[in-house]
Amino acid sequence: MRVEPEVHALSTEQNLLTEILAALPGLDGRDLTFATEGGLPSVFPVSELATSALAAAGLSAARFTGSGRVAVNRMLASAWFAKSIYPAGWTLPSPWDPIAGDYPTRNGWIRLHTNAPHHRTAALSVLESDNSPEHVAAAVSAWDGDELESAIIAAGGCAAVMRTPEEWCNSPQGLAVAAEPLIAWQDHGPGPARRQSGMTSRPLAGVRVLDLTRVLAGPVATRFLALLGADVLRIDPPGWDESIIPEVTLGKRTARLDLTLSADRTSFTDLLATTDVIVHGYRPGALERLGFGAQERQQIRPGLVDISLDAYGWSGPYAGRRGFDSLVQMSAGVAHAGMVDTGADRPVPLPVQALDHATGYLAAAATLVALTHQRGTGTGRSARLSLARTAHLLMPYRGEGNHSPFPVLDEEDFEPGQEVTSWGPARRLRQPVHIQGIDLLAGPARRLGLDQPQWR
Repeated sequence: MRVEPEVHALSTEQNLLTEILAALPGLDGRDLTFATEGGLPSVFPVSELATSALAAAGLSAARFTGSGRVAVNRMLASAWFAKSIYPAGWTLPSPWDPIAGDYPTRNGWIRLHTNAPHHRTAALSVLESDNSPEHVAAAVSAWDGDELESAIIAAGGCAAVMRTPEEWCNSPQGLAVAAEPLIAWQDHGPGPARRQSGMTSRPLAGVRVLDLTRVLAGPVATRFLALLGADVLRIDPPGWDESIIPEVTLGKRTARLDLTLSADRTSFTDLLATTDVIVHGYRPGALERLGFGAQERQQIRPGLVDISLDAYGWSGPYAGRRGFDSLVQMSAGVAHAGMVDTGADRPVPLPVQALDHATGYLAAAATLVALTHQRGTGTGRSARLSLARTAHLLMPYRGEGNHSPFPVLDEEDFEPGQEVTSWGPARRLRQPVHIQGIDLLAGPARRLGLDQPQWR
């Protein structure tokens, strides 16, 4: 069996955790230990961000139940930020569309995000290109980067030019994000009592979570809530799918609704009226346009715990912009810093989608803090987070961190037995966080749209 010595948090890790806990009322790190050393290779302390974000989620769960110590394994935390599922006899689909990636323009680099069919269509229409990486590259090379970014976004697509950290920090959006808190809180009025099971080992058993999230931060948040026992019901529109679904649907039920249809809107309203928590990752304004804005949500379900995430922050000119982890890394200077500090000739992003994963665990922690507040006061609370604000947390730690190699994963790093998913059997990594007295358990990963839109 692998020995996991208890080690003191490195200064970078402790500083990151201190900043995170300052955004989560009532939490501190006194009952926290870290196991193993090493880190993912990067010019940024990615593994330290992983352990700090997971520690925050674990500490918030411990405070919710009144349980004891929390321990985080840095190697497993880093591994979960990459992938946690290892198929047996089948293959995970690629998370990337063939033309998604970084391309040189006339005056710099731009990243195209084309995983969703309508985003790919938008980019190809602007470039007047077919679905060929070679033809796309030739078309991109003729464009000014800023002009191409603006044109693709105007067409409903997703793109981001690579900016330096200084350019981002001095831009209107960078200044707006820097002025936002890591987690923005707002208290609401009272509501009905929360359902609960009274089981300390499964602290969220009986808690209903309405999951309106997509790739990737939101699904990570709701996955952690499902592991704590919550009844997580994910809602997607007809036809929607994602390549990462085997990674993030642990313990969740999945249903489909079209919120432009009257009958489905009624079903959704009924779900919202009887939920305890809603976690949503749509662009700002999307739910408002459907008639389910923040005010309407509180009217339908008074005292609701309302957790929202977006890409570029909640103020400034990019606030409503479509975005993903890889795009925010380009915009915010992360990929440029990686390129410069490693002497590369192209963008160098983080080795994993760390902004997504870290923001997801911070959102899970915020949910638990809000539920603790609700239990004590009877009132609801909302929290807003963004990938760009998480990037702002990480940027000052450029060049820090312990990046000595981790050991190779072995049998002790996996859960016993196989997980029987919708796609076939698989092995799942052991949980990277241990919370004294709490069992982090969930059913196998499942395809989207398998369930009726109703609570257990």
